[in-house]
Amino acid sequence: MDSHSDPIRVDAGEAPAGGQLIHSLLDDAVSEAPGAPAVRDAAGMWTYRELADHSHAFAAWLRARGVRRGDRVVLQLPSSREMVAMFHGTARVGAVFVPLNPAMKQFHLRSVVDNAEPVLGITDAAGTERLRGVTDAPVHDLAGLWTEVAELHAAGARHSAGPVHEDDVAALIYTSGSTAAPKAVISPHRQVAFASRALTEALGYRADDVVFCRFPMSWDYGLYKVLMTCVARCEIVLADGESDFVLLKRMHETGVTVVPIVPSLATMITGLARRAAGALPPVRMFTNTGAALPQTTIDALRKHFPGATVVRQYGQTEAKRITVMPPHEELERPDSVGLPLPGTRVLILDDAGEPVPTGEVGEIVAAGPHVMGGYWRNPEVTERTFRRDPHTGEARLHTGDYGSLDDDGYLYFEGRRDDMFKRKGFRMSTLEIESAAMDIPGVRAAAALPPGDRHDLTLFVATDLDANTVVDELRARLELAKMPAICRVLTDFPFTLHGKNARQELQALLDGGDK
Repeated sequence: MDSHSDPIRVDAGEAPAGGQLIHSLLDDAVSEAPGAPAVRDAAGMWTYRELADHSHAFAAWLRARGVRRGDRVVLQLPSSREMVAMFHGTARVGAVFVPLNPAMKQFHLRSVVDNAEPVLGITDAAGTERLRGVTDAPVHDLAGLWTEVAELHAAGARHSAGPVHEDDVAALIYTSGSTAAPKAVISPHRQVAFASRALTEALGYRADDVVFCRFPMSWDYGLYKVLMTCVARCEIVLADGESDFVLLKRMHETGVTVVPIVPSLATMITGLARRAAGALPPVRMFTNTGAALPQTTIDALRKHFPGATVVRQYGQTEAKRITVMPPHEELERPDSVGLPLPGTRVLILDDAGEPVPTGEVGEIVAAGPHVMGGYWRNPEVTERTFRRDPHTGEARLHTGDYGSLDDDGYLYFEGRRDDMFKRKGFRMSTLEIESAAMDIPGVRAAAALPPGDRHDLTLFVATDLDANTVVDELRARLELAKMPAICRVLTDFPFTLHGKNARQELQALLDGGDK
């Protein structure tokens, strides 16, 4: 593998029927439901036909600027109808879609752009100077660019199919890692299309669904929603740029039925629902990722949205999603994160790479057509993470997470290698400490840091309770050996751009004391 980390090829013979190109998902939807609502943002709605037509116009715009197959196009924008059209249009010319979070700071942005080496950048007026400061490539303001695309659209511009292959890279998705070095998951058309169809099937999306997406397209959780709704021929509402205060109102106005969440968003929704005076939106399903939902939050969602299913999932960007608890089984096996996606497999291996007996804990390894193509220009980490089966040569994702399988193939997640530790002779995980804390009424967020050279086991919580009350409540839920030595209550709890606990900030806060 060269320095560009060419994508690992995966046999997708078990993929659901249909084309294996990103834009074929949209084209299939147009052929079946051209007039159905496809994508809505704060400015309006497009049907599937309108979305496809705009994607063709953008593809023509790219070709007129010399963008070709394999070129990287960086976009730092909030999610919008235009961005969805640009995703499909980029795919049509065989270029690589590189979405970056609008909140990414200059220091991080520079290293990411250096890694991606784009031929073209797109942002808004506020971000133009920032993006131009980190690349020599042409940078376009979306407002001016879209005027030109609209003219092409009005003229009926169509992009004639070029030499786009199923194994071509469709997107680079930058993920946070344990180091400052950028880490972009290579996402080929074939694997992305397979994962989109398999996940849509596993979750049971329907043509009459309205999916409310609060997450940016720079995160795979948001990016895949625009593809899954194509597969289901249903509508997506893009809301990552809208105010928290109008969240529930917007959900009600658009009649949402499916809401992807992370724990922090779920807490916000239940808090708003508790204070709501009018009718709540007709949500039939919440899908969770990022971290386990505490039972108190699940109970609150069910209370305020009667009949709604709360679906547990497990996954990594490197394979999109790995398991899903079948929605009709949400009340069964409450500790499980579900079954492998259709057409994929989960293996539990020991340190020697051999399968462990059923029920025993080992590393979670994913195999199948959803395993992505490695890390962009990072062959060393690719080799460690995306390993070949020594017997078949099949690419397998070594997640670095630990878990077990039961006799029926359901996965039970135990934690990451970094989450697991020994203390006072007992093996434990930060996840169980956090879960116990989140079970305490009034705790809105919790993060545990394992013991280190400079500190013992530490728990941070966001709550109006005082630390002594939290500790007293924890004693009723945890064995003595698992009780944190330090418990700190924060009024301003740090989260990542994707709503997960910002552990590096918490570690810095702990190392820096009260300074």
